[in-house]
Amino acid sequence: MKYCSTCGQPVEQRIPEGDNRYRYVCISCETIHYQNPRIVAGTVPVWEGKILLCRRAIEPRYGYWTLPAGFMENAETTIEAAARETLEEALAEVNIDGLYSIIDVPHINQVHMFYRATLKDGQFGAGEESLESRLFELDDIPWDEISFPTVRKTLELFIEDTRADSYGVHIKDIRHPMGGAKRKEPS
Repeated sequence: MKYCSTCGQPVEQRIPEGDNRYRYVCISCETIHYQNPRIVAGTVPVWEGKILLCRRAIEPRYGYWTLPAGFMENAETTIEAAARETLEEALAEVNIDGLYSIIDVPHINQVHMFYRATLKDGQFGAGEESLESRLFELDDIPWDEISFPTVRKTLELFIEDTRADSYGVHIKDIRHPMGGAKRKEPS
C-alpha cells in the first residue's frame, strides 16, 4: 500500500499508538489501514458416496483438482459463499449439511472453511473457472493432482470420517513449509 484510500496522501508503516503491530497509517489524515485475513469458503459435495471435484481452469494450479471454493464476498455468510462457489464452479446446487473444516493458512493471510454438502439432484457441470467436474469414489481421489494443501487435508479428514461414519468439525492450520513467512519490518 502506498496511498491512503481516504485522502490519497502517502502512507507509512508503523505501530499506531495503542496497537502492537505494524499497520499502514496515512501521514496526513492518520487513518489506520487494517489488513486482515481473507476467508475462502467451499464445500465437500457428495452424491451417493462420491465426492465432487473440479479441475481448475484458472491459475494458480491450473489443471489441478479442487473442492469447489473461493473467496467470500461482502454481504454474504460463509454458508452462502460456499453454496455460491459450488454453483459457480461445479454448476451444482447443494444442501449444506454442516461446517466441516476450518484451516488457518497464516503465511498467506487466509482462512479456509469447508462445509459438508449433498448435491440436491445429482446434477453438476463445469463453470467458467473449471475445465471439468467429476464424482470420485473415495479410493479414486487423484492425490497427485490435488490443487492446494487445504483441499488435500480436508479430503483426507473427510475420507477418515466417512470410513468411521462420524463427522466432526476439524480445526487445523497449515504453515509455510519453511516455518512461516517472515513479515518485513520497515527500516
